[in-house]
Amino acid sequence: MATRHQARTAVVGLLYAYDLGNKNISDFKDEILEESKIRNRQREFSYGLFHGTITHISILDEEIKRHLSDWDYEGIGKVEKAILRLGAYEILIEKMDKAIIINEAVELAKKLADEKAPKFINGVLDALKVG
Repeated sequence: MATRHQARTAVVGLLYAYDLGNKNISDFKDEILEESKIRNRQREFSYGLFHGTITHISILDEEIKRHLSDWDYEGIGKVEKAILRLGAYEILIEKMDKAIIINEAVELAKKLADEKAPKFINGVLDALKVG
């Protein structure tokens, strides 16, 4: 059975594809999740994260932009953006425990992005204000 971490990893992939311009990636989410052996409850969890992030993407992007001090939002890598959007969604919209979500995002960044990404993602997500 897949873990929530594995589900989040797959969601980052879906969000990455979406950001690359594949707006119909949602049509292929079942196949993509199946390839990662994400089934049952974790599949439903993945659907919720993906659709929730896409639904709120404008709000999430604005919140992320507000907390970038020395960075240009357009210059952020697409993988990093996907991780930030997912983390921001879980913190701001789902109201999940901030420390847990930041830890998950940092782990995703270590696995999927360059060596500077974990610190960057940690800083941006930590600056988000829940309220």
